[in-house]
Amino acid sequence: MSNNAAYAVPQVKTTSTSSKTTFHFAAGLFSGLTSSILLQPADLLKTRVQQSQSASLLPTIKTILSSPHPIRNLWRGTLPSALRTGFGSALYFTSLNALRTGLAQSHHNHTPTKITNSCSSALPKLSNTANLTTGAAARVAAGFVMMPVTVLKVRYESDYYSYRSLFSAGKDIIRTEGFRGLFSGFGATAARDAPYAGLYVLFYEQLKRRLAGLASSSADQQPMKSSSINFVSGGLAAGLATAITNPFDAVKTRLQLMPGRYGNMVRAARLMVREDGVRSLFGGLGLRITRKALSSALAWTVYEELILRAEVSWGKAV
Repeated sequence: MSNNAAYAVPQVKTTSTSSKTTFHFAAGLFSGLTSSILLQPADLLKTRVQQSQSASLLPTIKTILSSPHPIRNLWRGTLPSALRTGFGSALYFTSLNALRTGLAQSHHNHTPTKITNSCSSALPKLSNTANLTTGAAARVAAGFVMMPVTVLKVRYESDYYSYRSLFSAGKDIIRTEGFRGLFSGFGATAARDAPYAGLYVLFYEQLKRRLAGLASSSADQQPMKSSSINFVSGGLAAGLATAITNPFDAVKTRLQLMPGRYGNMVRAARLMVREDGVRSLFGGLGLRITRKALSSALAWTVYEELILRAEVSWGKAV
């Protein structure tokens, strides 16, 4: 039996080199909005747990559930989170596709790459190094554009501030900290996002190949859908990349909540370790792994399935 037989993927005529940029943007937007809205409670709890070493998960959950509006409070910050993740994902997937396609073409690959039933990816196949660098570059670029929304999201989710609206939050930040306040923690964010996104794309592509191989190892194996391969690969890749980069996320949260106290990434890390111990760098790790695994698996599966189905339609139209 062929190694490709157990990996059921739609037959298409061309890859994303023929895809419209606007569709990649729309697919990324939809996937980001879906994951951010569904998983906002996990993101909010992670922010609350990371804001100080004295905060822990169960007391935080009890406090929210005992409040007058527990459901609304669990989804507090959904708007900035949806804006950040939705448009951030749209920018990320669009730029990632452009970078990978351009890099593939620069290596004398001027003909459209054929998608066969051995792979579920809507993106061109690259080397491990190229996967690492394109993932990192695309994420940092998208993160910079969406940084003001990220700061508003973190402030809004925290109970350090009593902002009543995003407008009042933005106005207060600019008044007290200047325009730079909207980019608080960008260094730590970039230090987290660059390796995270690079490692994620690297792990994701490798896991898809390995899972496809495992699925095809048995002659009696039923064909595994591309969406299943993508979902499992996305979750595992996110878990691995998150565990490696969590200290940067913990530092970023402190910087965005209290920039005056922590100053910069190095000072923040030193203060956190001195005052709260090394474990403070891993605050919210369990929540972040859960949230990132689910959101990444969901977002990438939705994105790739939308692109693959669009490729089928465009391929038939040619």
